[in-house]
Amino acid sequence: MRTLNLRSRLLRGLTAGTAVATLATGLAACGGNSDAAGKSDSKPSGTVTVGALSNGAAKETELKVSEVKSISAKLPKSIAKKGKLVIGVGALPTGSVPLNFVGDDQKTLTGVEPDFGRLVAAVLGLKPELKNFTWENLFVGIDSGKVDAAFSNVTDTEERKKKYEFATYRQDNLGFEVRKESTWNFDGDYKNLAGKTVSVSRGTNQEKVLLEWKAKLKKQGKDLTVKYYPDNNSVYLALNSGKIDAHFGPNPSIAYHTTHTAKTPNATRSAGKFSGAGAKLQGLIAATSKKDSGLAEPVADAINYLIKHGQYAKWLAAWNLSNEAVKTSQVNPPGLPLDNS
Repeated sequence: MRTLNLRSRLLRGLTAGTAVATLATGLAACGGNSDAAGKSDSKPSGTVTVGALSNGAAKETELKVSEVKSISAKLPKSIAKKGKLVIGVGALPTGSVPLNFVGDDQKTLTGVEPDFGRLVAAVLGLKPELKNFTWENLFVGIDSGKVDAAFSNVTDTEERKKKYEFATYRQDNLGFEVRKESTWNFDGDYKNLAGKTVSVSRGTNQEKVLLEWKAKLKKQGKDLTVKYYPDNNSVYLALNSGKIDAHFGPNPSIAYHTTHTAKTPNATRSAGKFSGAGAKLQGLIAATSKKDSGLAEPVADAINYLIKHGQYAKWLAAWNLSNEAVKTSQVNPPGLPLDNS
């Protein structure tokens, strides 16, 4: 009974959005990585379901998409021979709605990112095999060859190009989230962070940006305190209790969370956005594979096929992210500079 009572108290303390994420991901968050097959991977050939089992986060939509042999012919022989695309997603331990999380069947990995990986695999004529990792282990998976391509809100950066190759597919925008009653706003100026306490996830592009701002402020004799938490539930508990002033993370997750907590006692709001590639360049999210793997080109071709034939727009619309569309997929375009100053 003590366990049940504690769980009840914790759930009452979570916002509506984070409670959904907790319930949706509980069974998948017990290790460094896990297989994540389910409803979306068992449809008839030529059909991919996006937004499946999303617990209301998306409009479930069936899309017709089949192999394009002129594109699949460009695949590395090792990938073509095994007939599957191992897709890495960094959704452990609790995922991030709407990017990636375990669906309401407690096993299917759903979200913007896993769905797009499935669409690309269909164009390439490959069976999608999704594996769920912590963020750090996602890159270990690519390095070790356990993952062919990551579809996990990975930003194209010049630092990452040292080890990985990219095929872009969505705009990358970061955002600040604060309690609804907070009067603070970012206003596009890092100097407004002076004296604030901000949470961020380790190993992410947004951490790099935030730590660079912290270093700049320190040279000016000002403080910025950076906090880390193990999952989104902990972040929002800290935000709601006033332990942090703001959270800095992917804008799609913030947009979702603010919408779904708007009528709750723990309502939050957006306090400003920032490009994932810095102030002078629009950030881009990209499918990420090992450098010189030969995957970036066919993946980019598959993405451009989806853009041209309409499935791309329907995928984004299903997840309410049409405003993050790109006109074309690019292979290794300029990304976040090594020195974002």
